[in-house]
Parts: sequence; structure tokens; C-alpha cells
Amino acid sequence: MTQPALLSVIELKRYFDVGHGEKLKAVDGISFDIYRGETFGLVGESGCGKSTAGRTILGLYSKTDGDVLYGGQSVHDMTSKERQRFLKKMQMIFQDPYASLNPRSTVYEIIAEPMQIHSLYKTKEEMRIRVNELLEDVGLSREHANRYPHEFSGGQRQRIGIARSLALDPEFIIADEPISALDVSVQAQVVKLLQRLQREKGLTYLFIAHDLSMVKYISDRIGVMYLGHMVELTTSAQLYDKPLHPYTEALLSAIPIPDPDIEELRERILLQGELPSPINPPSGCVFRTRCPSAMEVCAELKPKWLEQETGHFVACHLHDKQVMTRRDAVEVPELSR
Repeated sequence: MTQPALLSVIELKRYFDVGHGEKLKAVDGISFDIYRGETFGLVGESGCGKSTAGRTILGLYSKTDGDVLYGGQSVHDMTSKERQRFLKKMQMIFQDPYASLNPRSTVYEIIAEPMQIHSLYKTKEEMRIRVNELLEDVGLSREHANRYPHEFSGGQRQRIGIARSLALDPEFIIADEPISALDVSVQAQVVKLLQRLQREKGLTYLFIAHDLSMVKYISDRIGVMYLGHMVELTTSAQLYDKPLHPYTEALLSAIPIPDPDIEELRERILLQGELPSPINPPSGCVFRTRCPSAMEVCAELKPKWLEQETGHFVACHLHDKQVMTRRDAVEVPELSR
């Protein structure tokens, strides 16, 4: 990308104090850029830190270290007035449409609340017109404005959440697993809605999910997270055609293929063991305890974040020429666990 990044995440860390002097390392030094108008997918297993990363980027969580730059300005060093202006530009769609909507508020009140906080309109009539426009933008009717969340299906509730995220006319939206709580038949509808809104309003997305099959169709580039670390980053097409990290390969192998004959014959990569604790992560490469290609060096050294091809980054010793020429890396191919 030759254009300047709209959002830059620089060695971002977010630790949680769990007592007894221990820290839960939810996000442990991730870096990536997001460019205006694109959709950046952030994927990984549950517990890998991707949702924490999204909330820290928005400033809902304070950072432990590193930085987040939006338009060249630090998100975490803003004054109260600067942050108020910033929140008009960046909004969030939450994962659970059942928990993220106030059950005691009408749809009108839910969508209008951000407008009231930021004093966008002088009259209630102007605000009501805008709420009705947003409802129609997300495929609902203005007649829905006076109903309550419990009167809607899961997909309709998520549409209300999307309308609320658009209330301040943002340019950047963090979608935190917006389809994971929905039926499969509804997921595609919501994804198509997000794509249409992006085209019509020029939006930029950070799309957080654990389902690589869906992320492929909405994302321009994808970053893969594991245990608080970024392990691979490239374009959507390149990630599917030529994955480099063993963890990415395992995630892709779990995606079912619609052809039953191919699905029956293909080999899946099954990861052994459970996801390690982010309180006490493995030394060296955090993936080594489950990696089928782990070597002795993986326990000793943390992999470098290297650009293997233009725009294709990976953190894995298998793709580090300097490490692979080491005698122990060649002679001890398997790591004893």
C-alpha cells in the first residue's frame, strides 16, 4: 500500500492483572496497518485475544504498552474533547445482539442515544428522520422504531446494532464477531449488508471473527492471531492459496468443502492439546506446544516477524533462513514435549 494508513497498531500490548503478581497477556505485541476503504480481518481461536485487541484499539481498554494511531494521532493520548471527536469517526458492532441492546429502550431510543450524547440535531423531528433513514439503510422499516429488542429475531437485532453504529456517520467500524451468534442462514445476509454499507458510505472495517470461511469473502487482508500474538498477515487470496504458518494451515484445513467426495478424501490437520494459558505462555514460539512441525529452536527463540513476499508476513522459524541454517534446527526436527 502506497497510501498512508488510516489506523496503525504498533507493538500493542494489553495485560490484565489477575492477582498474586501475575499478568494475563491477552494481547502481547501485535502490529498491523489498516488502510482507508479496506476490510481487515482478524481471526483466531476463542481466547486468542482478538476481541481484546479490538476493544483496546477503540480505547475501551487502556493499553499496557505500544500504541494505536488513528490518522497519525494516538488514540490513548487524546484529551476528552479529542476523544469525543474521535468516537464520531470510529464505532463498534458488538458480538451478541441479545446482550448489546438495552431491553428497556425502544429501537428509536437505542439508535438515537449516540446522537443525543453528541448533540447532532437541534430538533427531535430531525433526529427521528435520521433514525428512520438508518433503519431503512439496514433493511428494517421505520415502523420498527417504537418496538423493543425482544420483539426481533437475532438477525434483526444485529441490524439494529449496525444502525446504532452508523448513527454518528463514522468512517471506521470495528465489527467484533458480528455474525457468530447468528444462524448460518442469517450470517450471509448480515455480511452482504456490511459490504453494501461499505460501498455506499465509504466505510473501513476491522472485522473480527473465528470463522475463516466467512472472513475470506469480506476481507481484503487477514491477520491471524494465536495466544495474543500475530502469526501471519497477508491478502485474503494469498492466505488461502499459500498459507505459511502451521497454525493458519490448521485453521484452513478445518473449513468444510461443499463437495462430499473431496471432503471425504482430504486430510485435516488436527492440533494436539489445549490452548496454553495466556498467564503462563510457552517460551519461544507460543504455538510450539501444539505445532506438528515444532523444533528444538522453537522453545529457545521467539520467531521474528518477517516479510516473506510483498505484503505477506509470518512469524515462524520454518521461514527464517538464519534459524534454519542452525545445526540444531536441522538435526533435531521434533521438539520433545
